[in-house]
Amino acid sequence: MLQPVLNFLGLASVVNVFKVPELRTKILFTLAMLAVYRIGFWIPLPGVDQALLIQHFQDAGETAFGRVASYVAVFSGGSFGQSTIFGLGIMPYITAAIIMQLVGSVSQTIKKLREEGPTGQAKIQDWTRRLTVGLCLIQAIMWLSYINQAGLVEPQWRGNTVWYLMGVTAMTAGTVFLMWIGEQIDRFGIGNGASMIIMAGILAEMPGAIGWVIGNFEPGVDGKLDFMSLILLLGGFVLVCGGAVLITVAQRRIPVQQAKHTRGRKVVGGQRSYLPLRVNHGGVMPIIFASSLMLFPSVIFSAINENVQRIGTGGFWPILTQWMSDNFQMGEFMYVMFYIVLVYFFSYFWITVQFNPEEMSKQLRDHGSFIPGLRPGPRTAEYLETVMERITFVGAAALAVIAVLPMIVNRSLNIDFRVAQFLGGTGLLIVVAVSLDFLQRVEANLMMRNYAGFLGGQDDGKAKRIRGPRG
Repeated sequence: MLQPVLNFLGLASVVNVFKVPELRTKILFTLAMLAVYRIGFWIPLPGVDQALLIQHFQDAGETAFGRVASYVAVFSGGSFGQSTIFGLGIMPYITAAIIMQLVGSVSQTIKKLREEGPTGQAKIQDWTRRLTVGLCLIQAIMWLSYINQAGLVEPQWRGNTVWYLMGVTAMTAGTVFLMWIGEQIDRFGIGNGASMIIMAGILAEMPGAIGWVIGNFEPGVDGKLDFMSLILLLGGFVLVCGGAVLITVAQRRIPVQQAKHTRGRKVVGGQRSYLPLRVNHGGVMPIIFASSLMLFPSVIFSAINENVQRIGTGGFWPILTQWMSDNFQMGEFMYVMFYIVLVYFFSYFWITVQFNPEEMSKQLRDHGSFIPGLRPGPRTAEYLETVMERITFVGAAALAVIAVLPMIVNRSLNIDFRVAQFLGGTGLLIVVAVSLDFLQRVEANLMMRNYAGFLGGQDDGKAKRIRGPRG
């Protein structure tokens, strides 16, 4: 009697998740590890005056440094208004993994290790961990030096070598512990551990964004949200989420024909399949790279302008530095245009590093497959490269729209950036990509045990599979 109600509410698949002991254990373990992460995030660094730190970053507001802190806080899991043992977040580990991936595209040593299988991957993982510790030491020293110079440390600890050692050790150990949590989720949980930690940090900001919307919903008051603004805000959130999902899963399917082989008296092979090429092959990486680089012009030009204005130099320089400082602030036209150019550049850069049409063509030939109408070898590789360049143009355009949308909403509608960032940008893409990966893994586990798919649901008690664009 309860089953029809669950089917009507769309909860039957959720119940099925907890019917599978192994899957239930994995999900509960993942949630437990994420809870440990969020608890540890509130453990403060000793010697830091948290009240002064909160006030300092509230005063920073829309300054260049304030925007840098807001961007980095997306990945550290909260606000830099707190200084905790998990203050660096999981980003040093992600950065180390990206560096190893980029170096691996040009290093023959790393390429050979990848070809060795699990043994080589374990060696690369060990190098990534060591690089993570090095990055943690550098970033922790820079952060502690900043808050010490800003007078945000309790008087008895300012400039104290013991405090520096204690703080660097605590922050490095915090990131290493997060790295360990991510690896445990990979082994015993479900989903990509590091990505799940980043997503948890981003979603932790959602209650604050909802609170801002509720606190500013006052119809009839100038500068506040009315019913139409609220409807547009919610509708925009739904549309952008749908667009982010679409660009994440969109594919260009290349038809592939398997050659026929004669074995004895039987003819085998000849099946027709597809080679899927992702429209957004770079994922969220182009936005991360572009955002990171665009932080520097605003900070540098603002610092130069402050110095020039303070010196009081006459002539052309004060006008130029003021113009550069004003036009390279987040949301300004020049900033947005350069941001879009960088998104396109890094989209093509990423496929140059990650996509190898020659290797893909070789693998097709070795497996006895070919693209109809194209000779195996260089001609196939040229075709794949051309197709990837064209679909990357479309993918980069979609990424650029999603990337600049929060800035446009923040400037044009005077919406707080904490709310606007959920209408696009890096955070939204990460949440969408990680959520889809998580749901697809749960779906695979359910389908293996003959349960209705988590994404497919049920239709008259029968499992529905996820259908592609061609059925």
